[in-house]
Amino acid sequence: MNCHILYHDNCFDGACSAAVFMRFYLSRIEPTARFSLFGMAHQPRQTFPDHLFGGDENAIVDFKYASHQRLTWWFDHHYSAFLTPEDEAHFRSRNSDRMFHDTSYKSCAKMIAAIGRSRFGFETEVLEDLIHWADIVDGALYASARAAVEVGEPAQKLAAIIEANRDTDFSHRIIRQLSQQPLNQVATQAEVLDRYRPLHQRHSENIRIIREVSQCSRGVTFFDLIPFGLEGYNKFIPYHLHPECDYHVSLMQSPQRTKVSVGSNPWSPNPRRHNLARICERYGGGGHPVVAAISFPPDQPEKARQAASEIVAELQG
Repeated sequence: MNCHILYHDNCFDGACSAAVFMRFYLSRIEPTARFSLFGMAHQPRQTFPDHLFGGDENAIVDFKYASHQRLTWWFDHHYSAFLTPEDEAHFRSRNSDRMFHDTSYKSCAKMIAAIGRSRFGFETEVLEDLIHWADIVDGALYASARAAVEVGEPAQKLAAIIEANRDTDFSHRIIRQLSQQPLNQVATQAEVLDRYRPLHQRHSENIRIIREVSQCSRGVTFFDLIPFGLEGYNKFIPYHLHPECDYHVSLMQSPQRTKVSVGSNPWSPNPRRHNLARICERYGGGGHPVVAAISFPPDQPEKARQAASEIVAELQG
């Protein structure tokens, strides 16, 4: 039995979700199963090639639904979970007891564990720390922006590595380890700590750059990282530097896409007035009400800048 797992790549919750599903499947469905892992990235024109669904069973976790006839499991907690209204109608028409969408969960890893426990008798003891940290990282449940930016805990270091990683073999190895070993054991091994050291230096440089180029006006912090070649950053940096802001909007560019990121300050005393996923959906993106993004083709930075400018104006208004 070969099971394909499609998961949100370069995302701590995505990796944790794949690990939780893997252990669940071995424990409650098929103990002799073999797994093939496929990291999925949001693209301007999202597709799901047929080869992704070449397993005897095919699962998507922490990523958008695919109306493919060979999809057999799906777990997602994003507000923007469907590429098209037709995909959503397809999901609802299947009425499957192996496909689940629930936006009330902070992390997809916790959602899989909870559904696995309540519906299939799944025991999650060895995964409890992993699930706990997936909720903190994906749900922005840190005590403060400073705690989120200091990256003091082993789980935070592993999350930073996963988000920056471009080594597919490493990410798959980490997911398999997380499905079998306690989180702290995986996060403190020499290979992980060695990979974190250069990321720590880059993180410090990112803070310096964002401090220099970001501006907060009428509750919204904006910065453009395209000139600096940065493809990612700790999403809590703008709230650490500008605690008075309610939202932040940023621009980044990689060989695959030009990205507009939009987030809300978890520590702001002001109530959130906007559903960020709904705003980004108008530009072909999506995510959660509290954090969302848009992917444009890599050769369209001006189109991304225009969208970012419009979103900043809307959030300020």
